[in-house]
Formats: sequence, structure tokens, C-alpha cells
Amino acid sequence: MEKQLLAWTFVSECPIPDEVHSLLVKGEQAFAAYKTIRDSAIFTNKRLIIRDAQGLTGKKVEIYSLPYRSIVMWSTENAGTFDFNAEVELWTKAGHVKVNLKKGIDVRRFDKIIADAILVNEP
Repeated sequence: MEKQLLAWTFVSECPIPDEVHSLLVKGEQAFAAYKTIRDSAIFTNKRLIIRDAQGLTGKKVEIYSLPYRSIVMWSTENAGTFDFNAEVELWTKAGHVKVNLKKGIDVRRFDKIIADAILVNEP
């Protein structure tokens, strides 16, 4: 069984943070953002960027960049009657990534964002 590389929890959809624009390359545009437990995840037309504040003060920040071209498969699972989270799993060239979506996040919209990002941008 493949080892899970990373896991995040997305709490709610939010406005795109202004500071993400300094991370974007020429021709890259941010189109959706989600609040995580301590920071944010931003979908662009080229990749998923996760900004992860760490430590007690949150001044240490780690940025994860997941280019869509590295995702080879994904699955989404809506929350059931007794589940609090919907789940998204991404299988990448580097390993397996899991995203929990808190109640209130539309998992099918999330699925469409991933499909558009991966399949529309295919070579």
C-alpha cells in the first residue's frame, strides 16, 4: 500500500489572499481558495498552492506547490449521514495526498475544480 505523503483539512471557501500573487508565475491565475486550519489553499490554472503556517506564532510558513501535471488519479467521497468530512484523495508522481473537506464545502464543486484543472490543461 502506498504511503500517505501529506494530509490537509479545508474548512471553508474564502477570498483569494492578496499575498498569493507574489507566488504566481507569468500567465498563472488564481481562481479559488479555501481556508485551512491555520492558513489557505489556492487553486490556480497551473497548480494547487498550500500555505501552511507552523509553530506557536505561525511566523514559520511552508509553501507546498502541487502542479496538476503530477496528479495521475483522484477520488472524491461525499460525507455520509454520520461523517463530518467529505474526502478527496490525490495520487501523484510523488505519493498520495489526502484532503478532508469540512461540512459546508461542496465536494462536487471541488471535484469539478480538480477535473477542470487537470483535464482541461492536459497536453
